[in-house]
Amino acid sequence: MKFVPGRPDRVRLLPVLPLLLAPSVVYAYLDPGTGSYVLQLLLGTVLGGLFALGLFWRRVIAFIRHLFKRKSSDDSSR
Repeated sequence: MKFVPGRPDRVRLLPVLPLLLAPSVVYAYLDPGTGSYVLQLLLGTVLGGLFALGLFWRRVIAFIRHLFKRKSSDDSSR
């Protein structure tokens, strides 16, 4: 890690804290259906995002065009 002046050491160690608190031995079983369920969640999230983007496509494009719109010559002469 890079040293940042004024930043406490405990803040830099915060991401490591869950690993230190986790038990060393875990008794768990993940059956093949778990992988299928995770895949369904991932696919549903991606498709839901694409559906939402499709619903608002014209607004998204208009917003992007507005961001990168050039000023007209009339506005720059004032």
